[in-house]
Order: sequence, then structure tokens, then C-alpha cells
Amino acid sequence: MKLTKKSHACVRVEKDGQVLVIDPGGFSEQDAALGADAILVTHEHADHFEESRLRAAMEDNPAARIWTLRSVAEKIAAAFPGRVHTVGHGDTFTAAGFDVQVHGELHAVIHPDIPRITNVGYLLDGGRIFHPGDALTVPDQPVETLMLPVMAPWNKIAEVIDYVREVRPQRAYDIHDALLTDLARPIYDHQIGALGGTDHQRLAPGASARL
Repeated sequence: MKLTKKSHACVRVEKDGQVLVIDPGGFSEQDAALGADAILVTHEHADHFEESRLRAAMEDNPAARIWTLRSVAEKIAAAFPGRVHTVGHGDTFTAAGFDVQVHGELHAVIHPDIPRITNVGYLLDGGRIFHPGDALTVPDQPVETLMLPVMAPWNKIAEVIDYVREVRPQRAYDIHDALLTDLARPIYDHQIGALGGTDHQRLAPGASARL
């Protein structure tokens, strides 16, 4: 399995010649979803869901499919009949050869005065990779590789560290990091690595790892 980090919260996962992309949003590259056989979207915020990127990928590959929650599906399903699937917590399905389980229901709290929207996370192949979207959801089974949201308006580093400790993955790769400056990265790397209790790693956009 090959994991490729794209900018911010987007990742590409490849296995047996098929490509699955998660959250090709507006902070990610224009071509982040091109070539995908399946696309998963965790929620409707623009840094995770950007309609033009999804449309480009669906038009590029007539066999491509999207799995996402209702708020996103309603925005794009009419353009691609039968190719956009609505999912929610507890659902399971197969996409691009990956077995996918859906975990979580709500976006993390940004501020008590801001209504919470729906957010789902995706667990691939029985725990090989978990992408939580914008929430600190803990799956009900072991996780090998956690895609770790390290910097957002809704979290702080203490919560990030405690999340790693609770999930207890074999390794954690940073995502949701477009707003994290180069000056701050060594601080985050050190503190999460020293206190999280797991192998904490960071991939530059475009870099890959074999899992």
C-alpha cells in the first residue's frame, strides 16, 4: 500500500493498481483527485471539499465514484447520477479495492456559538489507515496508521497529543497542516513525538511512504 501526502488534509492511497483519494479540498493541489478510482470526503468545509476538483476527477475517469455524507452528496450527486454514494457512521463499503468503515458523526467544536456540522472519518482495510476528517474520533478497533490533524482553529496541541495516546496507532502522519508555519513545525514534531507515545512522522506534499 502506498500513501502519498497532498497539501493540507488530502491523501492518496494506492493498492493493486487502484487509487483512493480522501479530502481533495481547496487547500490541496488542483489535480489532487485526478486519476482517482474512488474519492472519500469527510465533510463540507472548503479545505476538505472543493466541487471543481471532484468534478474534474469524475469527468477524467468515468468509472470513478464518490462516497461522502449527505451535505456534500447533495451538492454534486445530480451531476453524476449513480456515482455519488451517501454514507454515515457505522456504514461499510468497498471503494477502489479498499474495505472502508465509517466512523464519527460530528465536526469538532470550533466555538460554542458555531453550530456543529456533520463529519465522518474513514477506516481503511480493517485499520491499516484512519482519516478522521475534522474530529478526534477514536475507532473501535486498532489503527496502524493514523492521519493526524495537527493544526486547526478547533484544536490545540494538548488535544492532539491526547488523541494519539487514545488511538494508540503504530504510526501517525501529519495532516491538516496548511496553516502550520515552518517556524512552528519543529515544536509540533518534538512535542507530539516525545509525548504521543507512537512513531510520529511528517510527509511533505507529494512525498510517499510504503505501508
